[in-house]
Amino acid sequence: MYETKEQVLEQVLSQEKPHCPHCGMEMSIWEVPPIPVGDGLGWGTPYLFLCFNDECKLYKEGWENLKANYSHHASYRCMNYPGTQQFELMPVFSPVGGTGQIIDSQVLAQEEVLKENTKKGFSILADCYVAKDSPTVLRIILDPTEPSRVRLKAAEMIGDIGDMEAIEPLKSLKVGNQLIQEKLDASVQKIHERFFTRECPFCAEIIKKRATVCKHCNREVAGI
Repeated sequence: MYETKEQVLEQVLSQEKPHCPHCGMEMSIWEVPPIPVGDGLGWGTPYLFLCFNDECKLYKEGWENLKANYSHHASYRCMNYPGTQQFELMPVFSPVGGTGQIIDSQVLAQEEVLKENTKKGFSILADCYVAKDSPTVLRIILDPTEPSRVRLKAAEMIGDIGDMEAIEPLKSLKVGNQLIQEKLDASVQKIHERFFTRECPFCAEIIKKRATVCKHCNREVAGI
């Protein structure tokens, strides 16, 4: 049977982390990149253990060895295949090479919090849709601590449940996220379509779509 990536990670997390044979430091869980290596057959596993100790003898001496023998600015980090005593070398080409794929307990905890907050946010939005609760949806849009996926969905939803009183606040919002801003602009247009209204091109007040004269500034708006 094939294991999912999540199942493999659970197994790796349950294992005791090995120590680098070159420096004795505990190794980190590392998610392999989606790039085949060596013979092109891939890494063989979605996760490895890697030594990210910059004082490791292997890593420190690797820069000089590869420069002298191959004229490359690179070094090695020690890697281990989970569940084995197989230690090998992985080339790195900068001091930060591979550090973006380190998996530790803090990162995993943050991911779990994000998942829970996203799930909770979508649940709240579902209730808001049924209750036509546009104030709560607006609050979510304005809250930068809400997950971006939740805010994006809220910006889309407000066009379906918002009334004409919501147009001016929506037009005035600056959320600092281009995708959310585009959704808000589209939602304003959707509200206009639902209520058969538009903005006066002269005073920006809301008027009926078929109006020929603006009731606010008395300018002719027919055909504009």
